[in-house]
Amino acid sequence: MKNPSQSALGAWSGGRFIHYGEQIGEQRLVDLLRPGNGIDTLITADAYGAGAADLIVGQALEGLAREDYCLTGAVGHDFYEGQRRGAKGFQRFTDSELRGSEQYASYLRMATEKSLERCGVDHFDLLLLHNPDRVGYTSEVVWEAMAQLREEGLTGRIGVAPGPANGFTLDIIDCFERFGEMIDWAMVILNPFEPWPSRLVLPAAQRHDVSLLARVVDYGGIFHGDVAPGHHFSETDHRRYRPGDWVQSGSAKLDELRPIAERHGLTTLQLACQWTLAQPMVRCVAPTLIQEEGEGARAIEEKRAELAALPAGIVLTGKEIAQIDAVGDNAGCMALKGAAPDYEGDPVADQWPLDEQLAALAARWEIDPDSQLRLLHA
Repeated sequence: MKNPSQSALGAWSGGRFIHYGEQIGEQRLVDLLRPGNGIDTLITADAYGAGAADLIVGQALEGLAREDYCLTGAVGHDFYEGQRRGAKGFQRFTDSELRGSEQYASYLRMATEKSLERCGVDHFDLLLLHNPDRVGYTSEVVWEAMAQLREEGLTGRIGVAPGPANGFTLDIIDCFERFGEMIDWAMVILNPFEPWPSRLVLPAAQRHDVSLLARVVDYGGIFHGDVAPGHHFSETDHRRYRPGDWVQSGSAKLDELRPIAERHGLTTLQLACQWTLAQPMVRCVAPTLIQEEGEGARAIEEKRAELAALPAGIVLTGKEIAQIDAVGDNAGCMALKGAAPDYEGDPVADQWPLDEQLAALAARWEIDPDSQLRLLHA
């Protein structure tokens, strides 16, 4: 079974299952996602379109030899018996309204087998626990069940995919501390304009030898070069959740970085991928491929070709990476999800209080929650 390669295609691209830009046609998405032409890693999640993304992935894989691509799946949102909770998605399978811990293993097996069936394959190369709640990060029952799926050959590797928003910093580290011997991979949000907070996770990933798959490397399309001040986002575009004047500030920062990209013959997307892959333990990048609306928008296929042409080695110098760091610093720019000092109230699916155990963990990793995990400015 294969590890993800340096670049990957996500089934969330193309606007059909998570709304970014224009929703492209089904066949166009199938062609976009088909492994080959420089990219052999494909990522799906069973919750996207309540299984519909898996079916698209299955079409994209038709006729390909199984050893010629790496397929990553994700399970954890229960769209079989759970209820959709708005933008937060379906209930997590660990929700006590749905089942007790004695049923976690049977759910994960069922969800994995059904996802594989829709994809038309008999195993994943990597299977991620998708957007877990606090139980998912801490339950030995959950991770023993994930490991059992690996032992039985339903997946080659297992990992965790936090989300849907940014944060979960202490929770990821906690998960590594508890189950690091089991966990092979983790997915994080990381790019030159969003180094915070995921960079705080990198030392723990190194210590526990967990490889990282970075998503949102395009920073909401800014690094694709066709999102600029005044850009129109439809009412349902997922990027409308981003706070503040991120398009204006991101565009200004991008202008500062263009000379570095030009010096190496890189596009701005390739520059973002290069910086991200230069971070410790980051082994794969999966930017969102977006077909923006309106005249002047670049073809999504052109963006895929850029990603496929990403140089195999890091061409950026240490000095250039430091320059990018200085431009992209975003510390304290948003309220984080998961355990964070800004949150007060009862635990919910994607947020919970910072308890004593996690505070002690933060101290072990020299993280000050009040100064490093709190909203400091918009």
